[in-house]
Amino acid sequence: MGKKICFVGMDNYPVLNPEMGDRYFGGESVQQTLLAKAFLANGYEVSTVVKDYGQPQGEMIDGIRVWKTFRDAAGVPIMRFFYPRLTSVLNALKKADADIYYHSCAGILAGVLAWFCRRHEKKFVFRLAHDTDCIPGQLLIRLWRDRKLYEYGLRRADLIVAQGVRQVALLEGNYGLRSIPVNMIVEVPDDTGHQRRDIDILWINNLRQFKRPELAVELARAMADRNITMIGGPARGSEDLFARVKAEAESVPNLSFLGAVPYHKVNDYIGRAKVFVNTSDSEGFPNSFLQAWVRRVPVISFFDPDGIIEQHRLGAVPANFQDMVDKVGEMLNSDDVREVVAERCRGFVLRNYSPQVIAKTYEELFSAVLNE
Repeated sequence: MGKKICFVGMDNYPVLNPEMGDRYFGGESVQQTLLAKAFLANGYEVSTVVKDYGQPQGEMIDGIRVWKTFRDAAGVPIMRFFYPRLTSVLNALKKADADIYYHSCAGILAGVLAWFCRRHEKKFVFRLAHDTDCIPGQLLIRLWRDRKLYEYGLRRADLIVAQGVRQVALLEGNYGLRSIPVNMIVEVPDDTGHQRRDIDILWINNLRQFKRPELAVELARAMADRNITMIGGPARGSEDLFARVKAEAESVPNLSFLGAVPYHKVNDYIGRAKVFVNTSDSEGFPNSFLQAWVRRVPVISFFDPDGIIEQHRLGAVPANFQDMVDKVGEMLNSDDVREVVAERCRGFVLRNYSPQVIAKTYEELFSAVLNE
């Protein structure tokens, strides 16, 4: 297997280029960009395929070649699926000329990549990004056509990577497909043990219904003696939810609603937090958990990926909303307890999620699976 890898993620550019950091991106854009940098450090020739943000074709950013595809609004509805979207994606994939194409998130691109890689004798690696990627009836894909293209690609991937053992079981049970769990990757900052902690409670997520952002507003109301900061922009199709939550948040005096914050700046807020909360009813494995733990911030979340919060004592998993209020209060009321948990969090991440560890794991997988 050669050492040319291409990361295909339409929203990767705002993470890779800080000047575009105010544009929409999701957690998988962060993961792909961090992985790209890790593979670059290991001697790979790395490229990425992204949307057209007005950048030059073939731009080089920090050693990573960037191939652009289409602009969001370009083309005539219905017809634009083929032109300019499909045609520009295929053109960019050809320009990348990689040995391995890596993509994540359920959607039509999985099908496009599977077809392209088979036609051109390349290898396609797909990473599950959310538990619903493994459940046919819960796919976060609106159109029947797009669901079928996704499933076509899923069944033809040369390697499927899962975020944890729960996804492995779900994919096997629902699709009869084998996947291999690989930990996510985190950008490791300088030691932050003595950083100023002036944010009691921090919530970060793109605002979508299953993230339940309204519960963060309720948490602020229930804990009026504590300050809480919310960070997150409107996800596509959820603009009304964003507007409603923003209006509610502005009526709560101890709540600061900041809206979207670029990836390159959001870590500063995490480093200032005492406790990180997550109110989602389902997730994959949030990048924000790793970003918090590596900065010594305990996580209190209803969702616990593969049970690691409880198993490794990295925060708390409340049973309901009142239990969350109680557990957040307990963590904030004892500096000594919180500091013990904080040290445990950073050590856990450094041992299991550092770029060196994860890149090596992928390389071993590529050698074992893709060269079969």
